[in-house]
Amino acid sequence: MSAAEYRSFLSQNRNASFLQYPSWAGVKDLWRSETVGWHHPDGEIAGVALVLYRQLPGTRKYFAYLPEGPVADWSDPHLDRWLTPLLRHLRAAGAFAVRIGPSPAYRRWDTATLKAATGPGRQLSDVLATEVDPVGAALADRLRSRGWRRCGGEDDGDAQPRHVFRVPLAGRSVDDLWAGLNQEWRRNVRKAEKAGVQTVLGTAADLPEFHRLLGITEERDGFRLGRSLAYYEQQYAVLNAEAEGRMRLYLAVHEGEVLAAHTMIAAGGRVWYQTGASADHRREVRPSNALQWRMMLDAHALGADEYDMRGVPSTLDPAERSFGLLRWKLGTGGHVVETLGEWEIPLDGYANTALYKAFQAYLARR
Repeated sequence: MSAAEYRSFLSQNRNASFLQYPSWAGVKDLWRSETVGWHHPDGEIAGVALVLYRQLPGTRKYFAYLPEGPVADWSDPHLDRWLTPLLRHLRAAGAFAVRIGPSPAYRRWDTATLKAATGPGRQLSDVLATEVDPVGAALADRLRSRGWRRCGGEDDGDAQPRHVFRVPLAGRSVDDLWAGLNQEWRRNVRKAEKAGVQTVLGTAADLPEFHRLLGITEERDGFRLGRSLAYYEQQYAVLNAEAEGRMRLYLAVHEGEVLAAHTMIAAGGRVWYQTGASADHRREVRPSNALQWRMMLDAHALGADEYDMRGVPSTLDPAERSFGLLRWKLGTGGHVVETLGEWEIPLDGYANTALYKAFQAYLARR
């Protein structure tokens, strides 16, 4: 498909992930990419996909990846109408295996349910969901019956987070959002305002400061994203070249110093909080709470249906270090969503199956 055709279809689909927009291929420039579409007999576009191809070292074969895609009608019970032509096309393009990320949710837990369920050794999977999405549940069964394998372990996904935190915005006023914050969050937002914390939009020139704070955050919280400053600079340039304001950098400034910096991505009817960074000092003025409230308000002003705060851990054990992230996000009054996750399958043929096993071993060694 042409980029113009592709973007035209996405403009009518408010739920498509930013990872399925053409600009994401420009961010992942080490992958070969193409945009493809499904069409009705009359030529009308039925669905689209951004496909990323990564070459298996030492071969002419590719791993095909559709991050949080394709953008399709996953409620269609005739799943083979979507998958059969896709797999045929990818095999002809030289793929030995494919990974997809269907968009339906699987399960959802509200804040009250999870707060009541915390305890030593507890996991999200131990708690009955507040809601099970019938489309997601049916789709999971249909994929398994066709030989697809869900990526990741029982509780966590792989390349994209399986459990995410989402704050609904549609049909809610700003007062509703404020009332949805718990008492600690409201107190911290007020504390930041009283201390004189200012939340401002940054520019590309502020990305080095964001990256410096990200390094501090990684060291403090014990995680590694492995992203260079050049990666974020390219992401910022490519996404905003596609649509002004698609990627935003927010800064929390106190007494002339940037204490926190968060990135946000807006596409269609959705807004994502992508990455957050903060300094080790003056945390008592609550710069990150101030930033998140500002970003939530801006997402609401953009007319977004939800504010997606991205990944959360699957643990409900307060003694686990990672639980702090979930606890922090729970304070916004949203809910945890278990997405359907990512699914893989080797393409037909003994050679492709062998290459798929070799590729899995290669990834395990990285």
